Amino acid sequence: MVSRSYSMGLYGLDSFVVAVEADISVGLPAFDVVGLPDAAVRESRDRVRSAMKNCGFQFPVHKITVNLGPADKRKEGPIYDLPLFVALMKASGQLDAEIEDSVFIGELSLTGEVRPVKGVLPMAIRAKEAGFQKLYVPEGNVSEGVVVEGISVYPVKDLSTLMKHFCGSEEIPAATEIAAAFTSQAPLPDFSEVRGQNEAKRALEIAAAGGHNVLLIGPPGSGKSMLAKRIPSILPDMTFDETIESTKIHSIAGTLPDGASLITSRPFRSPHHTVSPAGLSGGGNVPHPGEISLAHNGVLFLDELPEFSRGAMEVLRQPIEDGKVTISRVNGTISYPSAVMLVAAMNPCPCGYFGHPTKPCTCSANAVNRYLSRVSGPLLDRLDLHIEVPPVEFDEISSQDKAESSAAIKSRVNAARKLQNERFKGTSVTCNARITPDMLHEVCRLSESGRELLKKAFEKLGLSARAYDRILKVSRTIADLDQSEGIEPRHVAEAVQYRSLDRKYWTKEL
Repeated sequence: MVSRSYSMGLYGLDSFVVAVEADISVGLPAFDVVGLPDAAVRESRDRVRSAMKNCGFQFPVHKITVNLGPADKRKEGPIYDLPLFVALMKASGQLDAEIEDSVFIGELSLTGEVRPVKGVLPMAIRAKEAGFQKLYVPEGNVSEGVVVEGISVYPVKDLSTLMKHFCGSEEIPAATEIAAAFTSQAPLPDFSEVRGQNEAKRALEIAAAGGHNVLLIGPPGSGKSMLAKRIPSILPDMTFDETIESTKIHSIAGTLPDGASLITSRPFRSPHHTVSPAGLSGGGNVPHPGEISLAHNGVLFLDELPEFSRGAMEVLRQPIEDGKVTISRVNGTISYPSAVMLVAAMNPCPCGYFGHPTKPCTCSANAVNRYLSRVSGPLLDRLDLHIEVPPVEFDEISSQDKAESSAAIKSRVNAARKLQNERFKGTSVTCNARITPDMLHEVCRLSESGRELLKKAFEKLGLSARAYDRILKVSRTIADLDQSEGIEPRHVAEAVQYRSLDRKYWTKEL
């Protein structure tokens, strides 16, 4: 007898319907799973057999063939344990229920408990689009499933509970409430806790308002990491579409906190400098999201930038420019979104005290050049703002005056973003940092005096064409913070100031 249940599969951010077909026929006892299963799927045979026996159900001692269709798409992970169990129960006559409108997702323990799995949110979205009415998921994943409207989500604790539900003796109530996502997390660090560094705070406000990439450079202990960790507190609130996109990525990667429904706070990822290129971009036979994609719609912070391997730094170049990571493998090509605000921090030299007002630098000019050359010119070009973070004076540290709060800064950032949302309405551009080349000169139109100022800076600093574009975009953001329709020369002058660490200029200073 042949029976069928339905489940879902994942390939990158995309999901697809999987038909789990079970055939029980006369012959020597065997249990075969076909349809491009990976090792975890093949091991489902042993988990399902033990779970059925330990829950008191009869495991059919016949020749069993299970097909996972479509057979040309690879199936990964233990998510097919639950649909495989349902198909076997139907094929063996132990289950008599209509399940054509239902999708089953879940891993089984040997005792029959249903364990949480990765990627429930994108699978729930695809199940609804495919016309299914019911979704059976592990209890630990129900908060992801109920985010999707238009499909009933049933939390399954164990196999016995599921069978009672189908028999009508003890119905599983459909989940209706969305659990809090990150609302219970600790409050974000506030800029009011940072003493001094007013120039750096101003630059970070500009970066947050336009979604610009930032390089913080200064001696040890000057507050670079402290400033970077507070950037999420001044970024605009996430839109619903951004929330869904980020949650899908974290769901697939298995990094959603227990009981979380949606990611409502902008991600902040800070990988260690020993991270591999694959760790940043994503990897595996079927690539999973890396740190760049996990930071999508948020901040990717790289502390001690020159300590990262050259391969790891160079893998950032294409995602920063295109807003997506494209990974090619023999099995196919996958793209993950990576619209991140890249924030990097570094010392000015190996000892960290080059240019320090009181502590002498022990590095030679060549040593400083070698240290800075670890960061390539093309990567440096993609960092819109270069911010010097000098050591903080004693009077500033010991001051009892309360610094400006993140809420006050965020209000100005939101006002600037509102202008940008109106300006780019109906386009794919979300902020000034994402202005496309065809829109650049129309959106960032300069007066004659502003053009002359930028020309002098271009020639003096030896800027690249990409740096020129970045200055225009930053100028537009500064004008938006001033609620100015046009870009004034003072806006250009401030934007140029944030390119003072370009490589040619820095080398001259040595």
